[in-house]
Amino acid sequence: MITLANDKPRSIIPGLGNIWAALEPLSPVIVRVTTGLLLVPHGAGKLFGAFGGYGLEGTAGWFESIGFAPGFLFALLIGLLEFVGGLMLTIGLLTRPVAAAVIAFMAVAVTIHLPNGYAWNNAGFEMPVFWGLMALSVLIRGGGKFSVDRKIGIEF
Repeated sequence: MITLANDKPRSIIPGLGNIWAALEPLSPVIVRVTTGLLLVPHGAGKLFGAFGGYGLEGTAGWFESIGFAPGFLFALLIGLLEFVGGLMLTIGLLTRPVAAAVIAFMAVAVTIHLPNGYAWNNAGFEMPVFWGLMALSVLIRGGGKFSVDRKIGIEF
């Protein structure tokens, strides 16, 4: 889009303007659903050992090794947040409280990954920052029009 002096955007490709306008309401849904769905496998790994995860025992041991005790409790809580919370974000149920919990978790994850630098391929803090910002976007927007929260008439 090009902005003219009167601040009305004009599409460079006029035919796309109507498409973007029609799809715009789906943008927050895409962010919420993607954020939720991509958290689920991480939780499944922590809880059940799926997707190459270590399961509760292995994850608990890792948490203990970095000073988070009791490790089993942290593994269980974070696994449930990612798995169940991810599903809740996906459908838009208790959207803001779940997004707030994800932000808090990602803030801690950033501190854990900070010594490794920025890049995720070196276990850096890039992805926790990214997921924290996606959760912040969901927190700000809420579940939106296409959510269970809206269907049952609740909003936090």
